[in-house]
Amino acid sequence: MAKLPAVLLAACAALLALAAPLLAGDPDMLQDLCVADYKSLEGRKCDAKVTSNDFFSDVLSLPGNTGNPVGSAVTAAKVEKLPGLNTQGVSMSRVDYAPWGVNPPHTHPRATEIIFVLDGCLDVAFVTTASKLFARTVCKGEVFVFPRGLVHYQKNNGGAPAAAISAFNSQLPGTQSLAVSLFGASPPVPTDVLARAFQIDGGMVEAIRSKFPPMN
Repeated sequence: MAKLPAVLLAACAALLALAAPLLAGDPDMLQDLCVADYKSLEGRKCDAKVTSNDFFSDVLSLPGNTGNPVGSAVTAAKVEKLPGLNTQGVSMSRVDYAPWGVNPPHTHPRATEIIFVLDGCLDVAFVTTASKLFARTVCKGEVFVFPRGLVHYQKNNGGAPAAAISAFNSQLPGTQSLAVSLFGASPPVPTDVLARAFQIDGGMVEAIRSKFPPMN
């Protein structure tokens, strides 16, 4: 059997490299609109009855309640609340921060995020898969990008409330909080696994877990 030319091999390699990111993103839309039909058992089936209200939401108009242990609140405008986003490949969130509040380390497995600071100044950062931290301070009117799938966080670095708007290139970017996922999973992640991972004893694992009631 004759060997494939080097150029053809290179082309095949390039196609394989492109295949994963192409399959991982939101699918391309094949029509002008496809408003989500929440009543459909099939999930995101197109609704036959469409109105202008399907493309409108005021969920980001009011600040969220930051009276919680982390001092932040995320209000999302995603396809689950805004049916007109279905197949559009975008969504937004509003993040409010109490003084010194933190949006804890988390990831968005299906989207890149760009954050626009409305008020205040935030210390922001993301960590690469090589464990390199990219951090800086972002203030009112400035933006910062968090690459898709990487662990990141934001912290209000002032004594006054702060707020930001986040935009995503997915209608449902997904959010996985590291602390909640590891210590609030149901059924729980085994104590010995977490103890070894964090190099702490089982009692400390249980103490931390007590602060994260199971989500399900």
